[in-house]
Order: sequence, then C-alpha cells, then structure tokens
Amino acid sequence: MYAVVRAGSKQQKVAVGDVINIDKTEAAQGDTLTLPVVMVVDGEKVTATGLDKASVTVEVTGAAKGPKIVIQKYKNKTGYKKRQGHRQKYTQVKVTDISL
Repeated sequence: MYAVVRAGSKQQKVAVGDVINIDKTEAAQGDTLTLPVVMVVDGEKVTATGLDKASVTVEVTGAAKGPKIVIQKYKNKTGYKKRQGHRQKYTQVKVTDISL
C-alpha cells in the first residue's frame, strides 16, 4: 500500500516506513504531522476521489539540507563576474501510518 501526498509545493509517493524530505516546517524533532492525501493505491484498488478522511501521519526526525547550487554569471570582455550560491532547507520525516 502506498499513497501520494502533498507536502508544500510538491507531491511525493510514500509508503509506511519511508523517510522523505519535505519543505522546511517549524515542527520540532519527535513531533507528528498529518499530510493531505492526493491518491491511495492498495494492491489493485486505486482511490483518487473522496479522500477527505484519508491522511498520512509522519514523525519529524530532524532537519536536512539539499545540495549546494552554484549560480555563476559571466559577460565576456567587460570584466563582469557574479557568483551566488543556494542550499535549500528541508525537514526530514518518517511515514508512520496511512489511514483511509
């Protein structure tokens, strides 16, 4: 059994026991969160409508950071160089329950 959940601006496929990264939240380590469900697949049965009562419970395991992204701009013959970096912050969570 697995579900597709919406976490922030992204959708992710999860099953019980999976550890995923979601957009940063203010939840502390050990807190539980409930994520809205977009679709549930249970064997041959796919449920995509009427999921008002369905939910996925996750436990916060800590904070994480994404890969470093380097942005470089350069213009030839003008001496213009610019370098900028970015590293996205995530909250790492473990899926504990999928309920319908």
